[in-house]
Amino acid sequence: MSVTSGSKATTSRRAAIAGREGVAGWLFTLPIIVILGLFLVVPVGMALWVSFSDWSGRGSPFSGDVSFIGFNNYQDLLGGGGLAERDFGISLRNNAWYVLLVVPLQTAVSLFLAVMVNRAILRGRGFFRTAFYFPSVTSSVAITVLWLFLFGATGAVNKLLSYLGVNGPNWFADPSGIVHNFLALFGVTSGPAVLTDNTALGVSYWDWLSGPSVAMTAFILMAIFTTSGTFMLLFIAALQNLSGETQEAAMMDGANGWQRFWRVTLPQLRPVLFTVLTLGLIGTWQVFDQIYTGTQGGPGKTTVTPAYLSYTSAFSNQEWGKGSAIAFMLFVIIVVLTLVQRWVLRERGVSRRRMRAYLPAASETNSSAAAVAAVAEKKDEVR
Repeated sequence: MSVTSGSKATTSRRAAIAGREGVAGWLFTLPIIVILGLFLVVPVGMALWVSFSDWSGRGSPFSGDVSFIGFNNYQDLLGGGGLAERDFGISLRNNAWYVLLVVPLQTAVSLFLAVMVNRAILRGRGFFRTAFYFPSVTSSVAITVLWLFLFGATGAVNKLLSYLGVNGPNWFADPSGIVHNFLALFGVTSGPAVLTDNTALGVSYWDWLSGPSVAMTAFILMAIFTTSGTFMLLFIAALQNLSGETQEAAMMDGANGWQRFWRVTLPQLRPVLFTVLTLGLIGTWQVFDQIYTGTQGGPGKTTVTPAYLSYTSAFSNQEWGKGSAIAFMLFVIIVVLTLVQRWVLRERGVSRRRMRAYLPAASETNSSAAAVAAVAEKKDEVR
């Protein structure tokens, strides 16, 4: 009886301690919960409401003058058949090409720089790391203005191309797509009817495949130049935490430099690779300040992005519902692509095909088994 009452007292004491720790935990986290609620959850909830309303930007979005219009704003953008749908389709096309080129290139460049400046035999590693990282800490507005000078019609880039006998384009005034320009070199100036007569979001398939415009290509080069330094630091930190024993074992097995990088180093960088790709994906889909500072969507809307279109719809055209709807569709795109990327980069077991390369051949296995059996028979004879 006394043992049972003692157990109950111990249990109640533990419950009281756990309760006090729970209260203390909530008290410590309460400030950040309040801050996130006021400055994140509430604004996001208000923006979501605005995307379903006809709010004009005057007064409160929750006043009686504002009507709930359901999915009308989303429908206008995705299937309205008007200018809103076409502008949204053009912005998605521009941004999709931007993401498709920037994310893999900046990842590859940053990984290459990290491997190079992490080599112990390289002198002045600190200088090179600082030099490569410097564009990342420079204001994006300043970099954009610099890019406007470099890629102007008489800028340094075209001067350099002229020395090579190439007439450079008027970069920020050329709306033609680079894929179309490349096809034009072979005499292909228009697509087949199946591509030109069918559309998606008001944009023909042929225009979807036009590639980034010449102007957007300059922004792509700028993004790679400014962000590779930041991701280089992440790769350097990961490389310095790798064990040298694995590399030594690979060298003992006769692996050359490329095999050690591809088979040993890169698989160990998978978590950092996922982080870099995810950050790159989010950042490239949210590109805004370079467009706003540089071309404001021109020429011919070939540098309009969903983030910039959301801004102009809300603040310039006073279509706050459409602006909010674009922002939430952009959010859905980023989340979906991040999940797809996580699935692609998930951990996988070693396939049987690869396992066979590390397992002894069947003849060797049989000969080993025969040798073991012979040794066993020899032992029996000795006994």
